Amino acid sequence: MYVAPLNTDHLLSEAEKENLYVKLVAQINKDFNLANEGIDFPMSILPEELKIQLQEKIYRLIQYKFAEYLNLLYIIDVPENEIKQLDGSDIITLSGQVSFLILKREWQKVWFRNYYR
Repeated sequence: MYVAPLNTDHLLSEAEKENLYVKLVAQINKDFNLANEGIDFPMSILPEELKIQLQEKIYRLIQYKFAEYLNLLYIIDVPENEIKQLDGSDIITLSGQVSFLILKREWQKVWFRNYYR
């Protein structure tokens, strides 16, 4: 049964434990490329490095390419109500929270595809 992860570290360790981490990275790469925000994480990227680089990418999108950021959220299908609940007063904190929401949605896609195909 799918259980939504509580935080980024829990999500990444769960992906590794279920041997779906590589598929998670592939899904992130795929959706970012669909949104024309080319990102090419190597399949061998460590979870901690993925977390840092994803947050940095989201920070730059929020700061410099806001329309592209919104398009990315739409392509990935991050729930709008979850985004609206975030406090946008600190962009660094916000980018970490949005990164988690992106990872959570991407993990959900990978998990369901793995267990129901």
